[in-house]
Amino acid sequence: MATLSAAPPALTVLSEEESMFREAVREFAETEVRPHVQAMDEAGQFRPDLIPKFFELGLMGIEVPEEFGGSAGTIFMAVLAIEELARVDASAAIYVDVHNTLVNNALLRWANSEQQARYFPRLTTELLGAFALSEPGSGSDAFALATRAQQKGADWTLTGRKFWITNGAEAGLFIVFANADPSKGYKGITGFLVERGFSGFSIGKKENKLGIRASSTTELILEECIVPGPNVLGPVGQGYKISIETLNEGRIGIGAQMIGIAAGALEAATGYVKERRQFGKAIAEFQAVQFQLAQMATDLEAARLMVYNAARLKDSRQPFAQQAAMAKLFSSQVADRITSACLELFGGYGYSKEYPAEKYYRDAKIGTIYEGTSNMQLQTIAKALLK
Repeated sequence: MATLSAAPPALTVLSEEESMFREAVREFAETEVRPHVQAMDEAGQFRPDLIPKFFELGLMGIEVPEEFGGSAGTIFMAVLAIEELARVDASAAIYVDVHNTLVNNALLRWANSEQQARYFPRLTTELLGAFALSEPGSGSDAFALATRAQQKGADWTLTGRKFWITNGAEAGLFIVFANADPSKGYKGITGFLVERGFSGFSIGKKENKLGIRASSTTELILEECIVPGPNVLGPVGQGYKISIETLNEGRIGIGAQMIGIAAGALEAATGYVKERRQFGKAIAEFQAVQFQLAQMATDLEAARLMVYNAARLKDSRQPFAQQAAMAKLFSSQVADRITSACLELFGGYGYSKEYPAEKYYRDAKIGTIYEGTSNMQLQTIAKALLK
C-alpha cells in the first residue's frame, strides 16, 4: 500500500491557531486511528478506547465556552477536525461531527443556562451525545414524526421509536423530538434532553451498514419514557425550528466529512499510480491517468472551498443556510465521483479490501442521504433562489 504524504495540502489561508489545530488532529488520526481502521470496519464496531481520546484531545467541545470546559472555538475549527478524521476514517469523523455540530450546537442555541451548566461540563469531557429526529415513517418528511410527548404533572412521557440514530450505541445524552400537541401539526413538535438511564428508554437494533460501518447507527425505543420537566429543550412547540436550524450547521459538518473522504481516496490513488507499472512504466506517466487526477483535485478543491465558505459565513454570523445546503450537496457528489474514480485507478485491487479504495467508496455514499438527502438540499437551494 502506498505511503500517504505527511503534509496537508496548501488551502485557504488559516490562522496559526487553526494550522496547529489541524496538524494535531492529523497526527492523532494517523497514529491513533489509522492502525485500526480496517479491523473496525470489518467488525462493524468502533474501538471504545478511541472515544475518550477524542475528549482528551479537545475535539468534543470545540464551540463550547471555556467556562464549561470547551475550547470556545469556531465551526470552522470543527470542520478542520472532521475533515482530517474523515481523511483517515469517516466513522471516526462522524462521532466528532454529530457531537459538535448537532448536539453541542443545539444546546448552545436553545438550552437555558441551567441546562448548559448541567450538561456541557460532561459533554466536553466524557458524555457522548446523539440527535434523534428520524423515524420509520419520517425521513425527509421529518415533521411527520409519530413519537408523542404527554405532560404528566411536572414531568413528560415520551412514546415512540427513532431510527437511524448516529452514535446511538455509545451516547449517554439524546436530543429527542416528539409531538406534544398533534392537533397543531409540526408546531407541536418539541425537543427533549433524554439521558440513557431514564425510565422507559432503551436502545434497539444496531444497523448493519454498507459504509461508515464502525460508527454505530441504532434504533431508540421510548415506552412512556419519563423526562423531567427541566429537560425540555427550548420552548414547547418550537422543536421544528430547533431541528431545522441545528441541521443547517450539521450539513456543514457532513460537507467536511465528504471532502475528507475524497481527499483520503485521492491521496491513496495518487500514491498507487506512481507504484503500479504497466507497459514498462508507472501508470502515473500516462496522460489519461494524469488528467483524471487533475480533474479530481480540481473538484475536491472546489468542494472544500464551498464547505469552508459556509463555515466562515456561520462563524461571522451571516446567513449561511443556502451555502450549507450547496456545500453538502456538492461535496457529497464530488466524494461519490472521486472515490469511484480512485477505485477504478486501483484496477482489480480497488475491489479488494486489501487496499483502501473500496472503503472510501462505501463510506462516501452516505453523504447523499443523511442529514438531508440531495433532493432536500436542492429544494432548500431552490426555495432560497425563488424567495
